[in-house]
Amino acid sequence: MKSIRAGTCLALCVFVAFSCVASASAVAAAEICAPGSAATASSVAPPTVPTILPYIFDPHGPPARMIHDLSWLVLGICAVLFIVVEGMIFYGVIVYRRKKNDKSKNEPRQVYGSNPVEIAWTIIPLLIVFVLALTTVRTIRSIELTKAPAGALEVVVIGHQWWWEYRYLDANVPGGEIVVANELHVPINRPVWLRLESADVIHSWWVPALAGKMDVIPNHTNYTWFNADSEGLYLGQCAEYCGNQHAGMLLRVVASKPEEFDAWLQTQIAPTVNDTSVAMGREIFQEYACSNCHTVKGVSDGQFAPDLTHLMSRQTIAAGVAPLDPTTLRAWIDNPQALKPGCNMPSLQLDTEELDAVTAYLLTLR
Repeated sequence: MKSIRAGTCLALCVFVAFSCVASASAVAAAEICAPGSAATASSVAPPTVPTILPYIFDPHGPPARMIHDLSWLVLGICAVLFIVVEGMIFYGVIVYRRKKNDKSKNEPRQVYGSNPVEIAWTIIPLLIVFVLALTTVRTIRSIELTKAPAGALEVVVIGHQWWWEYRYLDANVPGGEIVVANELHVPINRPVWLRLESADVIHSWWVPALAGKMDVIPNHTNYTWFNADSEGLYLGQCAEYCGNQHAGMLLRVVASKPEEFDAWLQTQIAPTVNDTSVAMGREIFQEYACSNCHTVKGVSDGQFAPDLTHLMSRQTIAAGVAPLDPTTLRAWIDNPQALKPGCNMPSLQLDTEELDAVTAYLLTLR
């Protein structure tokens, strides 16, 4: 009876594990594809670029592929254990059940111990644990590199409540770096080395189709890497609860051909647009608290919010919760809390004329 109870418990644990994996995948897909959800807006992409959902069973790079292979190995072993244990339980229940014509009230013959059985259920689990341990250690060692791969693009990732800052390290540009926010652009078939830091609380950078998740910890630097093998918009999510807008801290990685990435990089290096037709909006931007938080090169030097120098080169606003267009931009400036409740951007209570002027100015920042 003890062995049956133990087998039942093991089978239940395996069943729960399978259920959790299936549920997590279903929830992730539902959250991204559900009509009207924040993630729906964030999944807007150019028509020629496929959108890759945050799904570990659709890998698009070496780290993700190694995790994918290990996952199938673990799930395969668990599936075999589940089938064997459940098969033995059903066999025992069916073969040794009380027959209808059995009038005996005596208990079946009790068996106290069996050396072959006890040796088997000791050695087999040890072998399974040994195999899983070795493959897991090998995968971890292959993924968690101690230095950047040769020829890697190096990017500093800084997690904020609730948005992402990316600093491309490039000695050939003024200041030695290019700063963007919320959308990470990378070339395909080139390693990308990420240095992960946090400006406030613990976050976690996770784009399942590219790499495993890595925590972003205050006063501590972590590293991770990936190599996108195909073009696309890769979606991800901060995977560590970091406050009331944790779910609105989305990740977007745009992988493109090297020449397209170089063209995008040149737009980020380009000087700030100075359109005299929106001078009023620029003056309001400088006069109010906007300039204290946001950087626009040559206009302001804010340190606490996303860099807006080339704002309109992005696809989304508010860390991916809405598409970036004139309507949502104006609504965001007017009342950020309506779009992203609890965010740290205040409403400046601008009147209609001021709101239109600032919106017009920001729309020129391409």
